[in-house]
Amino acid sequence: MTAVRTAAPAMLAAAALLLSVPAAASASHGRPSVAALQVALKAEGLYAGSIDGIRGPGTRRAIARFQMREGIGVDAVAGPRTRRALGRRGRPGIGTRPIRTGMRGWDVSALQFSLAEHGFPSGPIDGGFGPRSARALRRFQRWAGLAVDGVAGPGTLRALRRRVPRSVLRFLAPVGGPVGDRFGPRGVGLHSGLDYPVAAGTRVAAAGRGCVASAGWDAGGYGNLVVIRHRLGMTTWYAHLSTIAVRPGQCVVAGDRVGTVGATGHTTGPHLHFEMRLRGAVVDPLTGL
Repeated sequence: MTAVRTAAPAMLAAAALLLSVPAAASASHGRPSVAALQVALKAEGLYAGSIDGIRGPGTRRAIARFQMREGIGVDAVAGPRTRRALGRRGRPGIGTRPIRTGMRGWDVSALQFSLAEHGFPSGPIDGGFGPRSARALRRFQRWAGLAVDGVAGPGTLRALRRRVPRSVLRFLAPVGGPVGDRFGPRGVGLHSGLDYPVAAGTRVAAAGRGCVASAGWDAGGYGNLVVIRHRLGMTTWYAHLSTIAVRPGQCVVAGDRVGTVGATGHTTGPHLHFEMRLRGAVVDPLTGL
């Protein structure tokens, strides 16, 4: 399926934008159990990387250092003895209890990571199930067609083992130029889109045909923000704009101007932050470009 249907005057601009689509595949997905281990090792001051769920060299080194410190056989594998030595951060196992507000532990870290992977980040992945995690869980349950009770029981955990959502439409890149930060784990959270580090004032174009759902200031950190609603539940988000060139309800086609790049909201410099969402779940934009 495609959301790209351009009018004749926009064809050349859209073609130029298409050339800027990054060729690399989207980020690989990690394992919730490894993410929970990384959270525990970070709390011990031994792991400094992002909570990405990938058992890479940094994670293995942190396990080995912890085992050496605790006098456990050093094999860089987080087996039962290592988990016990981690104390409350190493238990309980995933799926051994329903998770609800106020709980802490290994399984909570794994749940927070899985929610972020499926497009519902809950703030820091830290093993503490607070109000933000509860809100993210309820949003996921509603999205997945589950009973919305804010408790992660067997049904919710089964749903989180399904394939992560992807874009169901094809789009053009909203600006020309290289991609900087990509979608995926960043520190203890999730970077929910692509960043294009281009100059302030650069023209930003609609990535596909749709109608403007909102256009204006966002108090949550996006600054000047345009959201375009497309077919099949897809929306595209254009954040940190210096100027906005569309109004709510206006319909656009790929290549139409929606604004210009800026540095409004929570940002350290001019760039376009570009997101895609499927029925409210953030998805890797590289799956749709």
